[in-house]
Amino acid sequence: MYLVRYIASLLLLLLALCSAEAAESWPMFRGGPALLGVTSASLPAQLKLLWSFKTGGAIKSSAALADGRAFIGSSDGHLYALNSTNGQPLWTFKTAGPVESSPLLLNGRVFFGSSDAFLYALDAATGKLVWKYETGDKILGSPNWVKSAQANWLLVGSYDFKLHCVAADTGKAVWTYESGNYINGSPAVADGQTAFGGCDAVLHVISLADGKQIKEVPAGAYVAGSVALANNHAYFGHYENEFQCIDITEGKKVWGYKDHDFPYFSSPAVLKDRVLFGGRDKQLHCVNRADGQMLWSFATRGKVDSSPVVCGNKVVVGSDDGSIYMVSLDTGKELWSYEIGQPVDSSPAVADGRLIIGSDDGSVYCFGAKPK
Repeated sequence: MYLVRYIASLLLLLLALCSAEAAESWPMFRGGPALLGVTSASLPAQLKLLWSFKTGGAIKSSAALADGRAFIGSSDGHLYALNSTNGQPLWTFKTAGPVESSPLLLNGRVFFGSSDAFLYALDAATGKLVWKYETGDKILGSPNWVKSAQANWLLVGSYDFKLHCVAADTGKAVWTYESGNYINGSPAVADGQTAFGGCDAVLHVISLADGKQIKEVPAGAYVAGSVALANNHAYFGHYENEFQCIDITEGKKVWGYKDHDFPYFSSPAVLKDRVLFGGRDKQLHCVNRADGQMLWSFATRGKVDSSPVVCGNKVVVGSDDGSIYMVSLDTGKELWSYEIGQPVDSSPAVADGRLIIGSDDGSVYCFGAKPK
């Protein structure tokens, strides 16, 4: 009986470890399909630089993390796969344009867009090309995904004004939806719908089943960042200095937040009671999710186009002042910072107690607890 209990305990421990490991991945931009920017992973109170890796161009892309590997694009036209423990390169893949798109990891493949107008699918283990899908112009945003009745579908916006839905297995088009201008951000996915804002100053809400429009809500100005979706509400900022909450069922604005006359390019992090986003007013803002009233703001010395990530009671974000910041979720007080010296437009990726982020200096940086 003792042996049975012992084996059962070991099995439970292994299951717990496997579950913890699965929860510690960051497989795509903003962490998941709704683009909420929140993770259950934690970070130590003080971070140390564990490694850095130099590419040949500025890094606007954000990392995808899973299974001890980090995937990230560079303006030198490559996608890099790195060992997330020591930063050593595992493989690289070259495209014909800068890679600002953040990669998506799904079923052993990595998907990303390039300024050469192609959406790529690679084998995540080897970096070998599986397929590529051509749009009519550059792709800057990250692909998203949805599980349909038949297979997994990918969603990606392009500067050809179109949102493309593509079969993940084959790279064949499923449907396309045409907007009125460039699509710069990533489409958010929730409740059978996808939503995105574009340079046509409209919030588009689309049925995932057939690509047909459900709602079209005037945004007031063009939307450069990505929308976050939670409980049939869309959260995003725009170029005319306002951050908004839109009820997509009713098709109307619930609230708007204006602080200074500067645009919002950062994508938000959305929790049950608050929303966080960066601004070109050089601040990280935290507002009440119910009414948009300010709870606190944190001042940096440069514009904040980087999108914040919430991990526990901490928030991490980059700034154009060349620094990465970690602040208290409750108070907005600075807990830690690291000066790189060049703008940080890349957004944080957090998993396994580590923070990985890129910089305009062309390097990928990994921070975590000091090794024992």
